[in-house]
Amino acid sequence: MAVITAVALGASMGAVQPVHAQPAAVARGLPDFTDLVDQVGPAVVNIRTTERVTPGESPTGMDEDMLEFFKRFGIPVPNVPRQQSPRRSQPQQQEEQPRGVGSGFILSSDGYVMTNAHVVEGADEVIVTLTDKREFKAKIVGSDKRSDVAVVKIDATGLPAVKVGDVNRLKVGEWVIAIGSPFGLDNTVTAGIVSAKQRDTGDFLPLIQTDVAVNPGNSGGPLINMRGEVVGINSQIYSRSGGFMGISFAIPIDEAIRVSDQLRASGRVSRGRIGVQIEQVSKDVAESLGMAKPQGALVRGVEVGSPAEKAGVEAGDVITKFDGKAVEKTVDLPRLVGNTKPGTKSTVTVFRRGASRDLPITIAEVEPDEKAAAAKGGSGNAKPKSSSVAAEQLGLVVADLTDAQRKELKVKSGVRVTEVAEAAARAGLREGDVIMSVANVEIHNVKEFEAALSKVDKSKPINVLYRRGDWAQYALIRPAR
Repeated sequence: MAVITAVALGASMGAVQPVHAQPAAVARGLPDFTDLVDQVGPAVVNIRTTERVTPGESPTGMDEDMLEFFKRFGIPVPNVPRQQSPRRSQPQQQEEQPRGVGSGFILSSDGYVMTNAHVVEGADEVIVTLTDKREFKAKIVGSDKRSDVAVVKIDATGLPAVKVGDVNRLKVGEWVIAIGSPFGLDNTVTAGIVSAKQRDTGDFLPLIQTDVAVNPGNSGGPLINMRGEVVGINSQIYSRSGGFMGISFAIPIDEAIRVSDQLRASGRVSRGRIGVQIEQVSKDVAESLGMAKPQGALVRGVEVGSPAEKAGVEAGDVITKFDGKAVEKTVDLPRLVGNTKPGTKSTVTVFRRGASRDLPITIAEVEPDEKAAAAKGGSGNAKPKSSSVAAEQLGLVVADLTDAQRKELKVKSGVRVTEVAEAAARAGLREGDVIMSVANVEIHNVKEFEAALSKVDKSKPINVLYRRGDWAQYALIRPAR
């Protein structure tokens, strides 16, 4: 470990120069957390989970060596399907085995407790222990994997509850503390500062980064400000060893409360969706579309029958606003849409062909474990192929669509890709795709396709809108240099 040594700097040889007094910096003492611990500590709980297993069978269905590997490096233990044991003449009695230890905090005096979803996932029994050593079997009210928030209920009243803080008032550099059960050590208090806000480590939630010591077992415990208010739920750490390395992440409490309210009301979380595939707007994409700077969410695909398609959103559009709120980065869009109640009528602002336009849209609901439909390629006999020099430079050979192909593919115009290589293949195009526009110019046949290509600068990336199966998609073809 490198050691930096402080060295006093003496005056240079010669006459001694007078030292003029400088304004002294305001001296601040280190904070005292004792009052905070006394105030919030009784509302923090230890959470143990167990799982019913057959004697001799490992919880989680994996052997003990593999289980120890996951534990040692702080990796969440996956649910592995258990192998069936050989049949015996007598059924074996199942027994409870420890599954994990975490933390939580009391939301209300009537026994609602908040924790992380990964703390209670897969548990057959959840045991909550208070600071006065009372233990309760808890019922899982609801759990949301996307936000990693869960709510459990214990049968008790008159409990000490936490105060919820305002995350918007939280500042980088502010002192915060964590209380939890790292490595099963109940009511452990650690302190640090807020290192950053709005860290993009999750799809639906921007997280709070701190340097508070958080270790396995702290998960689900509160992050507390100097006013004794909970501002986050300790959820993740960055680590190469499985232990604390100075970077911890907490779920903002305002987002967690929004999730917990839905879990308490219905046991599940309802999120909005509009049916688009998106990616970050790169500098090349921004230049090719005529945007002043890279911003927004680039629409790579639009689901057939989705709210986005019905609203008129097209692949190649850049969504710059949703419901009047700016979309600066790609991750902003799913968060804004996800927090919108399904059925809500909203507006999406898109940048298309050099201009912005507002499109009214009705939000649909995210289905649990939704799976994208498999893409289907076109088929049928094509007319003679195009092999212009411009098309071949991009690695494309295309053909006009027959009437049967238009009907089968449910398109009115475009050209079908019959061969693909080089730059076009690198951009993701495949044989059977239907190209509908090139460099923001809509095309109906091979003649228009070649005319559009003849006008573009082949040394710069060329944007292409194409259809594959039920999805309209966008690609940027970068010619080799």
